[in-house]
Amino acid sequence: MTEVVLYDYWRSSASYRVRIALNMLGTDYRTVMIDLLEGAHGKPEYLALNPQGLVPALVIDGRTLTQSLAIIEYLAEARPECGLLPLDIADRQRVRAFAYAVAMDIHPICNMHVVAHLMTVTDQPDAREEWMKHFITDGLRKLEAMIGEVDGEFSFGDTPTMADLCLVPQVYNARRWGVDMTDFKRIVDIDGKCAKLPAFQAAHPDRVRP
Repeated sequence: MTEVVLYDYWRSSASYRVRIALNMLGTDYRTVMIDLLEGAHGKPEYLALNPQGLVPALVIDGRTLTQSLAIIEYLAEARPECGLLPLDIADRQRVRAFAYAVAMDIHPICNMHVVAHLMTVTDQPDAREEWMKHFITDGLRKLEAMIGEVDGEFSFGDTPTMADLCLVPQVYNARRWGVDMTDFKRIVDIDGKCAKLPAFQAAHPDRVRP
């Protein structure tokens, strides 16, 4: 069996999602830390692996996979018994919608390189924090309404899915930036349930921080 290698950064939301997925699958993997603050993602050796210069990248099944949701969907399709995506096509669409609401609507606009550029075009010292709070709060408000339409212990049903793999890292970031979570009762409840599961615990940034 070929070694599974995750190119990771401990505080990256995208990497956090994939760590949870691998843990849920019970997959043993080796971590290579790509320090974003030191610019390791822009070095030629990493760009040869992932031309976007983003984390994560996952070497598995003899392939190099990039983009966290594409990685998770690959794992879900290659190992359908894991439950990352439901078997029913309509249910899969719903889970994808929840996951994409975080990964495509909240995360990109709050990404490090976006906020770094913001700080070059303003002289307001609190611009970074206000930006983060505004867009995370707005996105979570919409997500709260979306998942509020579905019953179950988690975002979709009574077992974690790809939606929860996206939700939990986003909640971690929300708290990091001081977002008021009072109105997001369902999100907070789901996050609390996930926090009790070993796969989520082992993936937490505090557990993998170098």
